[in-house]
Amino acid sequence: MQNKMLGVLGGMGPKATSVFFDRVIERTDADSDQAHVDMLIINRATMPDRTQAILTGEAGPFIHQATQDLKALEQLGACCVAIPCNTSHYFYETLSGAISVPIINMVEETVKVIVNQYGHQSRIGLLATNGTAKSGVYDAACEKYGVQLVHPDEARQQKTMDIIYDIKSGKLPEQTQPFETVAEYMLGTLKCDAMILACTELSLIPLSESLKPYCVDAMDVLVERSIEATGKSIKLK
Repeated sequence: MQNKMLGVLGGMGPKATSVFFDRVIERTDADSDQAHVDMLIINRATMPDRTQAILTGEAGPFIHQATQDLKALEQLGACCVAIPCNTSHYFYETLSGAISVPIINMVEETVKVIVNQYGHQSRIGLLATNGTAKSGVYDAACEKYGVQLVHPDEARQQKTMDIIYDIKSGKLPEQTQPFETVAEYMLGTLKCDAMILACTELSLIPLSESLKPYCVDAMDVLVERSIEATGKSIKLK
């Protein structure tokens, strides 16, 4: 049987894309090179900033470049496409309409996992970029599946943005206290049942054992759905 090829529209950011690639390899149940997922990756580091596209309303350059890259992945044989960037999913319908192969919906798939793990009407905190937070993509998905989405206050949202853009600038976190402070606020003060790590840069932060049970990483969800979409099996943790 011919292997299915996964297309990856990456570069948003580049480090997050490399982590996605590594995690697909790590999570695929494979006993040889040939048993792994075939991938086509466009690491478009020069992709226009997604948060700015949403907040300014000037999305044309982003949509143009993303559409061109998606068409290239389709023409090269991708059976489906993964986009390891939560913020870009604000444009999901537009991007999906540009190609005939499916784009895995990272946002909806993550909320489905939330429902399965924590149930309907659970209180779920959102840790994301300003673009993702203000776009309403997770709000709409949570409303669709009966989940209460909770946003941090302005100060914690700014702290989250600082953490994300420090990572984008190459400053990988040497200590996790800033993130843990935000997480403890969401779980304690706002009484969330869990949190969505809704930015792929947040996937680079090592979680403490005490926080792991309360965090759903959208990157990990996308990794698992991508493996399944190509007909491979997920390695049990």
